[in-house]
Amino acid sequence: MAIKSRIPNPESHLLTRDARVLFATRFIRLFAYGSLSVILVFYLVAIGLSEQQAGLLLTLTLAGDVVVSLLLTTRADRMGRRRMLVIGAVLMIAAAVVFASTRTLWVLTIAGIVGVISPSGHEVGPFLSIEQAALSHVVTDKTRTTVFAWYTLAGSTATALGALAGGAATRALQTTMSAVDSYRAVVLLYAALGLALAVLFARLSPSAEAATLGEKKALRATVAGLAGIDKSRDVVVKLSALFALDSFGGGFVIQSFAAYWFYLRYGITPAALGVIFFWANILAGLSALAASRLARRFGLIRTMVATHLPSNVLLILVPLMPNLPSAIAVLLARFSISQMDVPTRQSYTMAVVSPDERAAAAGITGVARTIGAAISPLFVGYFFARPKLINLPFFIAGVLKIAYDLLLYRAFVSVRPPEEK
Repeated sequence: MAIKSRIPNPESHLLTRDARVLFATRFIRLFAYGSLSVILVFYLVAIGLSEQQAGLLLTLTLAGDVVVSLLLTTRADRMGRRRMLVIGAVLMIAAAVVFASTRTLWVLTIAGIVGVISPSGHEVGPFLSIEQAALSHVVTDKTRTTVFAWYTLAGSTATALGALAGGAATRALQTTMSAVDSYRAVVLLYAALGLALAVLFARLSPSAEAATLGEKKALRATVAGLAGIDKSRDVVVKLSALFALDSFGGGFVIQSFAAYWFYLRYGITPAALGVIFFWANILAGLSALAASRLARRFGLIRTMVATHLPSNVLLILVPLMPNLPSAIAVLLARFSISQMDVPTRQSYTMAVVSPDERAAAAGITGVARTIGAAISPLFVGYFFARPKLINLPFFIAGVLKIAYDLLLYRAFVSVRPPEEK
């Protein structure tokens, strides 16, 4: 097919110009998310918000990301993917500028809802759904998981470097300015990186746009929920429900709150937290490469569950550790396998839905994950405001995510992607 002639061969690591741009934008975006996630709760508390108000703000921020994602991804076919990606980058800039400029809760809330802010260090907004659908169309079934593995590694490495940079920047800046101003500088860095994204997205060629009628219909379908999903309806409904459960559990331990928990429990500074989460995300990214090899041998669903389930047991153990070194060791062990389900999950979703419904499936399941994650921070803020309850988010997250693993295996172990038949 003509479209595959201009696509990179993931085995040879040769990328087209558009592919290089998209890998660059993912790296910059996740670097921005990682740098902000380490200091965000610290910043909000430093400017006068309580832990409960910060939790509410982050919940509304993630809820707003759902709306932004729907509005932009479902208009990408008519108005252009490149244009929607640029708009998403502009919303990153706008949110960061407002966050850096005011202490007023209602203004911050509006900026968080309308703009694109990532408190988790992971993808939010419209970017991932558009990129996922594009990648799945340009690789073969046998190489799809490997491509998503490298894509995940690029993001995890960027998040790791961002966390390290965010923590190091605050430490360096606090020698000449107040803590709150050092945190504000990282927020402004987030805005600057959003500007770099806008410039790079504007350089995408027309070949990055929705190419076929089926693809365009699939993108439009997302705005109407499942109205446009036909052959893949049952699969998308089940996956969306399960992914929402997983993200709801994960929302209790998003990187911003995990970092703040280490501060509350052990008094760790943002600079030290940046180092911890640098290595955590590096391990997570490297594990993605191993996931593609395991998936070829054992299958996507078995790899997802067999790696994700023990990582959630380790998550429960983090607050039970008697001292800081052991808590860090368990956290790093958890990260070393926790993200192995990411490229396999993305690959599996793209494999078991109809090719002309992939964009809609990515959008719908992505929105389901964001909705699930948006609810949890409200509870975490309440727990963190009460010293006796600060460990509870880890226990809730672990139990919910283990339930997700078991339900996923039961529902989909017999639904095999094409390369496993």
